[in-house]
Amino acid sequence: MYAIIRSGGKQYRVREGDRIAVERLEAAEGDTVTIGDVLLLEADGNMQVGTPVVDGASVTARVERQMRDRKVTIFKYKNKTRKRTTRGHRQHLTELTITGIAGA
Repeated sequence: MYAIIRSGGKQYRVREGDRIAVERLEAAEGDTVTIGDVLLLEADGNMQVGTPVVDGASVTARVERQMRDRKVTIFKYKNKTRKRTTRGHRQHLTELTITGIAGA
């Protein structure tokens, strides 16, 4: 059994027991979150495709930790003008462990 969920504008293929890192969710470590944006649900060979989401389907997950991703360096360069700009960015992430997939 697996599901394709949407969180933070991205899609993830998850199974029970998987650990994924999604864009930051407002939840404390150890909390349980429910994700209702299930785009596809597969169980025992039966596939349900949502339009856009599967009605009554949800995925529950436990928040393991709040963290930050590795640094991404942005370097802009303009030729012949000696203009150089260096910026950095670290995205805030939430690490989740999938505890259950409920389908309709």
